[in-house]
Amino acid sequence: MIFSEIYSVYYNAVSHILREAVSSPVSMKQIRDISVKYAFAESIIPIENSIREQAWQLILPDGTTPLRHEPEIPLTLLQLRWLKAISLDRRIRLFDCDFDIPENIEPLFTEEDYYIFDRYTDGDDYESEDYIKRFRLILSAIHDRRALDITVRNKKGKDVILTVMPDRLEYSEKDDKFRLLTSGSRTASVINLGRIQECSLHKGKFAAENGKSHTGRIRTLTLELVDERNALERVMLHFSHFEKTAERSNDNHYRLTIHYEQSDETEILIRVLSFGPLVRVTAPDRFIGMIRNRLSKQNRFEI
Repeated sequence: MIFSEIYSVYYNAVSHILREAVSSPVSMKQIRDISVKYAFAESIIPIENSIREQAWQLILPDGTTPLRHEPEIPLTLLQLRWLKAISLDRRIRLFDCDFDIPENIEPLFTEEDYYIFDRYTDGDDYESEDYIKRFRLILSAIHDRRALDITVRNKKGKDVILTVMPDRLEYSEKDDKFRLLTSGSRTASVINLGRIQECSLHKGKFAAENGKSHTGRIRTLTLELVDERNALERVMLHFSHFEKTAERSNDNHYRLTIHYEQSDETEILIRVLSFGPLVRVTAPDRFIGMIRNRLSKQNRFEI
């Protein structure tokens, strides 16, 4: 793993202990407190024992350290190359991240290293300054729990003004688009950011409990999968941005439960059909009926 919050906790905890010891001797109580704060509760035992037994030779018996300067954990070349690759992603500007990476660092990968064959080509315009400005405003409003006044262009090309409470943003790898999930509007709860023409913070009070909420439109789909021709990996990739669970039934059979928004149902249907006989829908009956209806229309060359 390039970065890991789990495997790096010991390094971070010991680093904080040494920072304290550089300025003044640390007690075992301080060592325990720092271990609990920056690592796991059970980390107290291995860290304390290693220090007591001088296994690391970093903290002396009197609580001082032979180090003269506070320790630093520099990034490895692999980490720098990975960060350089992330910094080149078109979407990274949306989050106003500042990567201080030397110019001579080569990226670990670039967009040219991947050929994406199943993504729609009408994704959001991440280079647009207006889009970036709206994205950051929406992200700030979600964090601060502030209502928004937005102007959305509907499928008929007409602009509709809505006041909503932003709940969260989600990204569709398949569509290459961001969607805003909201509450408080009686006409829309899932809005494509690419359709938003104007956006501003709502002035005044707003009753978020009024109107529809995206949380009431979640549906569940159960699939049985035969892992042939790398089907399991392909299914997990196709449904990567949906909440899901997978259980192994036997050697190469799996049961997947997928949770999705009602507005995504047509897309879900098309994706399931694309796997042919390797995937079978077992629930709900309504979705099974939709598949039968769709296949019936295909047989009659109606779609």
